Amino acid sequence: MNPGDRVRVDRADRTYEGVLLPSSTDDHLVVKLEGGYNVGVDRDGADVELLEEDVYEIDGDTAGEEESVSEIEFDDDLPTISLISTGGTIASTVDYRTGAVTAQFDAEDVLRAVPDLAGRANYRGRVVANILSENMEPPLWQDLARAVSEEIEAGADGVVVMHGTDTMQYSASALAFMLETPVPIVFTGSQRSADRPSSDNVMNAVSAVETAKSDCAEVLVCMHGSESDDVCALHRGTRVRKNHTSRRDAFETVGAEPLGEVEYETEAVTFRREYQERDEVELELAETLESDVELVKFTPGMDPAFLDVVEGAAGLVIEGTGLGHVHTDLIPRIEELIEDGTTVVMTSQCLEGRVCDRVYDTGRDLLEAGVVEAGDTLPGTAKVKLMWTLEHSEDVEEAMGTSLAGEIQERSVPWE
Repeated sequence: MNPGDRVRVDRADRTYEGVLLPSSTDDHLVVKLEGGYNVGVDRDGADVELLEEDVYEIDGDTAGEEESVSEIEFDDDLPTISLISTGGTIASTVDYRTGAVTAQFDAEDVLRAVPDLAGRANYRGRVVANILSENMEPPLWQDLARAVSEEIEAGADGVVVMHGTDTMQYSASALAFMLETPVPIVFTGSQRSADRPSSDNVMNAVSAVETAKSDCAEVLVCMHGSESDDVCALHRGTRVRKNHTSRRDAFETVGAEPLGEVEYETEAVTFRREYQERDEVELELAETLESDVELVKFTPGMDPAFLDVVEGAAGLVIEGTGLGHVHTDLIPRIEELIEDGTTVVMTSQCLEGRVCDRVYDTGRDLLEAGVVEAGDTLPGTAKVKLMWTLEHSEDVEEAMGTSLAGEIQERSVPWE
């Protein structure tokens, strides 16, 4: 019995039938099922029946051979795109000891995993981190911003950042504030790992590269725009939100249609609204952040003592109700925080619309206490913006109320 043989495996009242694959451990069998999924089975107690030999040709033992190297030939007629990896599902494999998806790939592995990228551009690969995105932290945003800046300085015509989807919107916002960019910076990821037949990694990666070759020199998020493999949506990095845990079209631009899209079949990149054009600005990096900023969601019944946790913090963003409200009993504690030097910014937990604390008494009391309004800035974006603004603006209130990177829309109206 060898890799490439079709087998039937019986263990613990379960039967698996498919093609035997190489395993990274002697303790487990790896079988590719008919539906395309892979499964790991503990060898201990497993009954294996050989059904057919050599169904697929699979490379044998490579021990002692030279390590495979991804060689990328440069073509003077093609643009140069920098692929920066931070980990995430788009750069993941399955750990068959646990059945969980873990970040494994470096940037060259991404090129090997997505051969459809070949011939579209010259590529440079760089690894900034190899983590799942829930482990992303502000210092890594700074590392990422510096890496992107260095790649652009070195001549990259565009940058694609491979990133986990769960916190992609935060990282995209961070780079939108940190960088003035003369070229496209495109975040992309995958909702489903490469071992799944419904994986979105190839289409997202290809569409991101095509976008990085475009004329839109902004920080964008490129992900599936529908449930089908027909179009990827292009979202401005400061206006995007992940709105579904597992759908491939999980990302949405809040309060508007996406900025643009990529037709996968034709590879056409189009935009609906104005954008910053390529080479319109000089490259500028301002990566310092005030990390002592928290984001708190107000809920009915919240104890004012809950805010003691943020006492002494440099900044606090509150997700208020509706137009930007909290329980009246919280206002004195918020005022104390402000008097002690904490900048408190109000956003709304509503998905669309902007805060306006001049309509009701509670809002007026919050303004009188010194709370800063953030318009229709998304709460997560507001946190990142406040971290950046506290370091780079003399008038934080004015900056939080001004659109610096497309985070505040001119009007809040239904778009569907």
